[in-house]
Amino acid sequence: MKDWFKSGSPWIWMTAGAVSISLISVIGLLAMIAWRGLSYFWPADIYQFDVRQGDTQQVVIGEIYDREQVPSKRLLNMGVDLKGHQGETVERILVKTGNREYVDLDFRWILQTDINATEKTPGIAVFERSRNGNFYGFVEQVIKDGQPVDNEQLTVLIERAVDLADKAVDLQNGEIGSINYRLERIRLEQKSLELKGELTAEIIAQFEAEKEQLKEQYSVYEKELFQLRKALDRDEVVVRDMRDKLVTLRIADVLDVHFPNDMSTLDKTGRFFVQLGKFVTDDPREANTEGGVFPAIFGTVFMVMLMAVIVTPFGVIAAIYLHEYAAKNAVTKVIRIAVINLAGVPSIVYGVFGLGFFVYMAGGSIDQLFYPEALPNPTFGTPGVIWSALTLAILTLPVVIVSTEEGMSRIPSSLRQGSLALGATKAETLWRIIIPMASPAIMTGLILAVARAAGEVAPLMLVGVVKMAPTLPIDGNFPFVHVDRKFMHLGFHIYDVGFQSPNVEAARPLVYATAFLLVTVIIALNITAIGIRNHLREKYKSLEH
Repeated sequence: MKDWFKSGSPWIWMTAGAVSISLISVIGLLAMIAWRGLSYFWPADIYQFDVRQGDTQQVVIGEIYDREQVPSKRLLNMGVDLKGHQGETVERILVKTGNREYVDLDFRWILQTDINATEKTPGIAVFERSRNGNFYGFVEQVIKDGQPVDNEQLTVLIERAVDLADKAVDLQNGEIGSINYRLERIRLEQKSLELKGELTAEIIAQFEAEKEQLKEQYSVYEKELFQLRKALDRDEVVVRDMRDKLVTLRIADVLDVHFPNDMSTLDKTGRFFVQLGKFVTDDPREANTEGGVFPAIFGTVFMVMLMAVIVTPFGVIAAIYLHEYAAKNAVTKVIRIAVINLAGVPSIVYGVFGLGFFVYMAGGSIDQLFYPEALPNPTFGTPGVIWSALTLAILTLPVVIVSTEEGMSRIPSSLRQGSLALGATKAETLWRIIIPMASPAIMTGLILAVARAAGEVAPLMLVGVVKMAPTLPIDGNFPFVHVDRKFMHLGFHIYDVGFQSPNVEAARPLVYATAFLLVTVIIALNITAIGIRNHLREKYKSLEH
């Protein structure tokens, strides 16, 4: 036994076991998040329940969201009539009923003892709407331009309405939004000239002529927008809901319809991928509890890439100075200790620093110097994506510095001496030998920085992230990239949906789906960086020999 311990085999097995347990834990966690999140997009069967509670009997139509066992004693103590149930527990099911404008609860718990019959009735339609959530019922009549038509045309009319709605949104955010942006720029430019005392009658006349031209264009696009909205109001669908009443829905409010009880497994699989695609590409709706997360994906990736562009050169330059130029004395040791300690500072502290220094001090100074015409409305003196990127750059800077220094320390000193002996300067040696050979270590630091920055939420809440951003940081208006704008972030979206949502039950699956998407985005960014690192490692491998 002593020889076995001396051989080191127990430590090898212990290390292998720890790594295996870690891998199993990570894979299990990801599998759980993926299952709970991705199952949200699978078309669930719709059931019709015949429920009797006391003297009240009603029909409930909806999909089963959850099941749980409740102790019978607890229900009896609450005065619930279990109708002679003898078991120790009673099953109750959580049903999503939708139709929230006509019923009290979007979700309701129903005891199994109150259910007289459960039926998966064919023909139940699920309408996905732009507001008020889903609507469940039976299609009774489809009305096209005031005239009843065949129910088979429902899908065609919905596609037409969605296409018209998309055109209206594109027109409003595109041409009309561009005109409004240019009018605002003219107003600010005129005020700027007025503050400088350079505003003349001739310049005012030019501004007025330009504004009149823009207003004429605006009136043309406005008429086109009104025509699209009028065309949207043409069609309707009559649905019989679970109250056995006929409800008329505007097809303009309907985004999609499907009949899950009539779908095959292949049809449900196809719809699963369609819904998954919508989740990735659409904008959020209903206080972020429905719709997609595209603005959050875009904001996360854009902010992380901007942060990477900022932190990499500063981290590499700092590491080069510390390793290649700084003297080996007490001051350098203190600086290294400070850099290492910075990695342990709570992220919210960086957020407070970013708010005070970047937003209020730097941003406020920029507004005073370059955007006085916009005051008191701030331009850069308010949280935005640039300040978020700078804050996270400082947060992840120690990681890049330490990783780059480690890479430089592994480069043999003989390479430096050989380069200098052949007549190269120290700067040329750094640029041609040291930095290329240390580039894999630089990419390793960048990978760690991206992984941490993409998951941070606390500092971003102070320096730029918002629940709902009206526009993306990139659009068609000059200068096209607007780093002063606020943005959405997947991490904050998870927090908002999970803890600030008015409809907790509806939001719960979205929390898992968004968390899985955030992990996927981080993995994609890291795989890209790892690929670049491996390419650089192979490219400069020959320099080591």
